[in-house]
Amino acid sequence: MTTRKPYPSDLTDDQWRYIEALLPTPRPQGMVGRPREHGFREIVNAILYLLRTGCQWRHLPHDFPAYTTVSDYFHSWRKDGRLDRIHDVLRAEVRKQAGKETEPSVILIDSQSVKTTEKGGRKTLRKLSASTWARRLKDANAISA
Repeated sequence: MTTRKPYPSDLTDDQWRYIEALLPTPRPQGMVGRPREHGFREIVNAILYLLRTGCQWRHLPHDFPAYTTVSDYFHSWRKDGRLDRIHDVLRAEVRKQAGKETEPSVILIDSQSVKTTEKGGRKTLRKLSASTWARRLKDANAISA
């Protein structure tokens, strides 16, 4: 653990215990390669800070690991499915604590959440706009007149 002042987005010790087991194990002694400079807890705390504040990678506070390091781990873990596995384990635990089945049995999709354009635009690479043909014709007639 570092000596920096904790941010509100940092993991508690109990939260860290859930996630720690899902992250890669430390390298065995004598393994070739550069040793890690930062612990995974600091990497996860930096990712959580980014998600909580919505700041850009480059604006990560200086008391976290370098933004390039945090970004590399984030993209690596996302690509290999580790972030999805962490999410699934945490979701199952929250559901279990709430007295529910670990897997949801019903999924609802609100039509307001999945709304597309009202008039539906053309889906071509030439024109990616939601304008209708009538609108484009009206604009063309105004130019030629």
